[in-house]
Amino acid sequence: MTRATPVGRLAAILFGVALISLVSACGSSAPSPENTLSVLAGSELKDLEPMLPDIQAATGVKLVPTYIGTLEGADSIAGGADADVAWFANAKYLSLLPAAASRIVASNQIMLSPVVIGVKQSVAQSFGWAGNPNVSWKDIESHAADGSFHFAMTNPAASNSGLTALIGVASALSGSSDAIDAGTIDSDAMKGFFKGQTVTAGSSGFLADTYVREQGTVDGIINYESVLMGLNAGGQLKEQLDIIYPAEGIVTADYPMILLNAAKKTAYDKVVAYLRSPDVQKRIMTDTARRPAVPGVPLDSRFPTTTLIELPYPSQLDTIDALISTYLDEFRKPASAIFVLDLSGSMAGDRLSSLQTALNALTGTDTSLTGQFTHFHANETVTIITFSSTVLDQRDFTIDDTQPDSPDMQAIRDYVDGLEAGGATAIYDALEQAYTTVQTDEATNPDRLYSIVLMTDGENNSGSDADAFTAAYDALPDAARNVHTFPIFFGDSSLADMQAIADLTGGQLFDAKSASLLAIFKQIRGYQ
Repeated sequence: MTRATPVGRLAAILFGVALISLVSACGSSAPSPENTLSVLAGSELKDLEPMLPDIQAATGVKLVPTYIGTLEGADSIAGGADADVAWFANAKYLSLLPAAASRIVASNQIMLSPVVIGVKQSVAQSFGWAGNPNVSWKDIESHAADGSFHFAMTNPAASNSGLTALIGVASALSGSSDAIDAGTIDSDAMKGFFKGQTVTAGSSGFLADTYVREQGTVDGIINYESVLMGLNAGGQLKEQLDIIYPAEGIVTADYPMILLNAAKKTAYDKVVAYLRSPDVQKRIMTDTARRPAVPGVPLDSRFPTTTLIELPYPSQLDTIDALISTYLDEFRKPASAIFVLDLSGSMAGDRLSSLQTALNALTGTDTSLTGQFTHFHANETVTIITFSSTVLDQRDFTIDDTQPDSPDMQAIRDYVDGLEAGGATAIYDALEQAYTTVQTDEATNPDRLYSIVLMTDGENNSGSDADAFTAAYDALPDAARNVHTFPIFFGDSSLADMQAIADLTGGQLFDAKSASLLAIFKQIRGYQ
């Protein structure tokens, strides 16, 4: 079996090497602080990284991106994050958050990409959707509700494409031309629609990689038009996607570049003028399949000429927050989250305390903006597998009451607070037990979203090895192999081993050496 590095991860690695070479070559010619812009950016903007040297060469301004989720970024900006610029797929949520909106000095659209749905050509043909401009979100809901259509979509609490899709679907299924509010959402239709969601993710790029990996079991994918075009052009699909623009309308990402630091306005204006120039707009369209934001730059032949109907975006922050929470607790399939936790001797002290703090925050004790969405959700099952020299324990919890002081949440905190460290590190024995648990649970509860989180601070030195685990994993049924493991690089763990586990299982590696365990656990919740 060939295991390829996901396209997004490989591109990032190659760009990193190139950027290091560029910086080394520039030497003392590095731009001054006033010509350096720190950028909080959505992860979907990584495909613009090859343009950064050209932006610097043309404007003298260096962009230094830090990638972050849309809501996490809004929360960070509201909390006073030290950034000069924000650049997300849209700024609508940011502008509704008072503490964040007050920091906006200027904003300019850079490019456009509607959030639409790609459907396998054979599926589109069988449903009568191929070449049909009248396909609606309600048509899609009908097939999702009866179990004949399965799709992938990002988590709206973590990724803008998922949030944009959620708002668009809710607006379309409400049957109203006005912006949705709590009273106009059709809960039954929403539950029917999301019955078809079988794959989730915390970013649009990871979702695309996962779709490629699992395309045999998924009929379609909701994502940016640009991502769907990239999938069709990437040569990794067994079957091309028909890109459908539902008749009720869509919501478009307009990628505004937002100035937060007024002292950097001169540098910001130079970059914006460059990015919005006709030649650069054409390059962005050619290289990233995003539409130009500047009037007069014609679309190339890849884009349909049909005028798209834009669905209204809610004007109240409470409406969006309630919609996200209801999606997580009621609309989508319930989650089964398995946490595989290292309790070896090296975890004693601060490391164990950090782990306990991070897990307890997921029981609703974190009252931040992101905390309200990353806690354990209604109908979720939480399994904690602990290990040291061997597998120590497995404990299952079911969340019926999501209130922080509920018996369900308190039971998790009581268990976590009682954890103690000691012994060696049997990573692969514990991971194999997690997949055995998944296989057993899927046999009786297939209609759930399963995920595994692996947290270890050391290298495997007890029990079975990586080769034995790989053999056991390869022997699993397809459904179990499609459950991803998200390893956390922490303490003295092996980067190579953790990356290998992520690559094998289709998961993603998270680095807790450069961020707190709490921040990492909250990020991973976007993938669960």
